[in-house]
Amino acid sequence: MNHLVLLGDSIFYNRAYVAGGPAVIDQVQKTVPAGWKASLLAVDGNTSVQVPGQLKQLPSDCTHLVLSAGGNDAIGCLDLMGTPASNLMGALGTLSKILVGFEQSYKALITELLSLNKPLMVCTIYDSVPGLVDPLKLALGLFNDVIIRNAVSRSVPILDLRMICTESGDYSTKSPIEPSSQGGNKIATRMAAGILKHEFSMHTCVIYS
Repeated sequence: MNHLVLLGDSIFYNRAYVAGGPAVIDQVQKTVPAGWKASLLAVDGNTSVQVPGQLKQLPSDCTHLVLSAGGNDAIGCLDLMGTPASNLMGALGTLSKILVGFEQSYKALITELLSLNKPLMVCTIYDSVPGLVDPLKLALGLFNDVIIRNAVSRSVPILDLRMICTESGDYSTKSPIEPSSQGGNKIATRMAAGILKHEFSMHTCVIYS
């Protein structure tokens, strides 16, 4: 039996935000192909630095990994992003320092996950969150650039949540940065599609959207 394990943050660990509806893990368990099972190790609030700690609980029969990380890294930088700058170059300099730190932690995370020699898929950070202002959407694009470049350079498939969770109903009414049951169903469906197409491997970089 193949065993898919979800790592990362509250994009996967969203049970507290769906008002009794199915969480992402419930929907993944229902949509994976016959002969598969799915487990959840993701932790609400975890950043890319914290995700490796989840591997302490990795099931011995795990065969495939999916990672959602980076959103909390971006949230943690909001105060720094608000630092006054005298000009555009100053603002870009601040943002560059933030991205260098994220690049280091995310690259280290991908390296550690690939060292397990299990097929890996990574998620981008979605950017259609209700109320998200354009400057923050632009900043998320730069975080996503880090994710995509690291995935492409290591031939890791990408689940592009920006193209999947595009409607306001895809986000929780309790916390708009979390997926609703509707959004979770979309995520689970596209994740399973990657498995069914047999493109979820260690040597194929495909973007699912």
